[in-house]
Amino acid sequence: MNSIPVQGELFALCWERPDPLRLRVNDVVRIDGRLGLVIRVNDCAAVVLMHRPAREFTTRFDKPVRFKQSPITFRISTYSATEILNRSLPKKRGPTARRTA
Repeated sequence: MNSIPVQGELFALCWERPDPLRLRVNDVVRIDGRLGLVIRVNDCAAVVLMHRPAREFTTRFDKPVRFKQSPITFRISTYSATEILNRSLPKKRGPTARRTA
């Protein structure tokens, strides 16, 4: 015989609102006056992609040369105090009007 008591199924839906202070994927942030894109977020860090400026110089033979550097990625806290530029405020719903048929 089975000595373990039978437990009923536990099912619940948990709707949580996303934290407005936490960084999300595709957020555009401003760090030190430069723009960065959040490409990955987990519990402890957000990975930001930031383009570096092009390097311009002249060679010994007076030829101008311009190098476009590869973007840099770095990690910041998901709750860091950075300015988020592309996040819009949620629209407030007004009172609903009843339809009369």
